[in-house]
Amino acid sequence: MNREIGIKATIDHLNRFPAQKRKEVSEFAEFLLFRLENQLTTEGIQKLVSDSKVFQFLEEEEDLNKIK
Repeated sequence: MNREIGIKATIDHLNRFPAQKRKEVSEFAEFLLFRLENQLTTEGIQKLVSDSKVFQFLEEEEDLNKIK
């Protein structure tokens, strides 16, 4: 199903719902968008941290367990 057909089908379904159900669907869509934005933000932060050289010194540290 392409985007335009999916949008039209969804609008057709929504038009058949009573007002309260349309509100519930809208709130659920808002929730899904919020979750997606949080996921994208988290992935962006993880990428920034993994690409960063800030913690590179930890890779160069001598293993303290081997000093005994």
